[in-house]
Amino acid sequence: MKINYYHFACLASVIFAVGCKQETKETSVITGDEIKSHIAVLADDSLMGRKPFTAGETKAIAYISSQFKKEGLEPGNNGSYFQDVPMVEVTSTPSATMSVSGAKGDLSLNYMSDFVASTRQEVQEVQLTKSPLVFAGYGVVAPEYKWNDYAGLDVKGKTVVVLVNDPGFKSGSSTLFKGDTMTYYGRWTYKYEEAARQGAASIIIVHQTEPASYGWSVVANSFTGAKLYLQEKDKHMSRCKVEGWITEDAAKKMFAAAGITGDFRAIARKKDFKAIPLNMTATVTVKTKLKYSTSHNVIAVLKGTTTPGECILYTAHWDHLGIGKPDAKGDSIYNGAVDNASGVAAVLNVAKAFAQQKERPKRSIVFLAVTAEEQGLLGSEYYASHPIFALNKTVADLNMDALGSYGKTNDFAITGKGQNDLDDYVAEFAKADGKKLTGDKNPGAGGYYRSDHFNFAKVGVPALDMNNGAESAAHGEAYGKAKQKEYGDLHYHQPSDSYTPDMDANGMAQVANLLFKVGNKLANETTFPGWKAGSEFKAVREKSMGGK
Repeated sequence: MKINYYHFACLASVIFAVGCKQETKETSVITGDEIKSHIAVLADDSLMGRKPFTAGETKAIAYISSQFKKEGLEPGNNGSYFQDVPMVEVTSTPSATMSVSGAKGDLSLNYMSDFVASTRQEVQEVQLTKSPLVFAGYGVVAPEYKWNDYAGLDVKGKTVVVLVNDPGFKSGSSTLFKGDTMTYYGRWTYKYEEAARQGAASIIIVHQTEPASYGWSVVANSFTGAKLYLQEKDKHMSRCKVEGWITEDAAKKMFAAAGITGDFRAIARKKDFKAIPLNMTATVTVKTKLKYSTSHNVIAVLKGTTTPGECILYTAHWDHLGIGKPDAKGDSIYNGAVDNASGVAAVLNVAKAFAQQKERPKRSIVFLAVTAEEQGLLGSEYYASHPIFALNKTVADLNMDALGSYGKTNDFAITGKGQNDLDDYVAEFAKADGKKLTGDKNPGAGGYYRSDHFNFAKVGVPALDMNNGAESAAHGEAYGKAKQKEYGDLHYHQPSDSYTPDMDANGMAQVANLLFKVGNKLANETTFPGWKAGSEFKAVREKSMGGK
């Protein structure tokens, strides 16, 4: 279906013109008010939570592209501001209960309150019938750590039950994996992938709030209903039939019935751990509805003057969760003001700052607002596998996702600090501004693997994810930490992540201004930043740069 993107952009501009600060061409300094003006549009109820395949997508990408056009940026994809991202929407509806049966009794787990389940397989229905349950620890195969939870285990036809995060988390040992800093082996995405590689029929992840870094409500909201996946030739038939989660309480009952008591994280992190058959079976049915369609990345470019074939990439995801379960106030629109209208607003203002400079940079600057991050980083994954600008000439990816709305801070936070040379660029400008630099606020959450920069890291592009620090300039560190916790506990992936006129976006502007300076320096150099020694992404970059 042909859609008039600019019609919606103009409509949005008319609706939200009142109260938005008028921008002038005289300044390239990014302000909190400028960022708020974009958030007000992107997080408005009329965009219905910006879910891909909806009218909310149409309006969101129209607005973003219109802002790029307004600043005189060229379309980034052969004359178009859009890159098609073919996806399939799978709406999974599990049976009301999952039956767990064993010699010592049966359990009936209730959908949503005890378990969630879905499938990626593009069929009308999948059935898991009396599938033997096996506790496979953390579900990790990591040769570099000499760890294999699947050693000697045949899981064909079986359901593996695994723990979230990895063995190092809260182990008390900094040498077990990376201690409290999550590796990619701790991410649920990896666990699903590994279970499929092992040939399991199904995988169930045990949810625990501390190692997951989010509560059960996030699982219930994010892993149910319609989910989007990139289209694959095999129609995802190589994936497990069922991919699901169970609550910690449900897991305790299941394990107790199998004779496993105590701290099962401690049991699974022992170096001599061997998978444990639970002598129980699981039965559940998942019916599906399939919809094939195309979402869109939005891309614009400011051509460099000397080496336009080399580029610095700015990224942020425009999507959120759409319309879902109502909260206590009856609000069912998941607007995603912080996550991630804030990042898109910052990218739009960085684009404006570059466009209004008197002298253009030597290298090109590419601005990419990607789709379907909330569905598993799909838009950035698609771009990384279908790049418009050569990856070995992409100098860096500078990503912004869920910037803090609690005002200016005296520090900045780098997700996955220590991975690559971009840290040093940030440190230079942070120091010049009298600001401190910190690493992950919560390294156990695996933040480096949870936003779009990760897909660029996987293909070797030095990638940086920046955010505000915790030390509030006005109220101190305790206040900043409390605001971060408040957002994580009460607003993350909830309808309450909404725009309000009293939102303090000055800290967002700090991050945007700093990354504008970093990108400007990179764009006027001839060298390429690299990965630091020990980074898992160093080898792939060096290989790709060999043919530069």
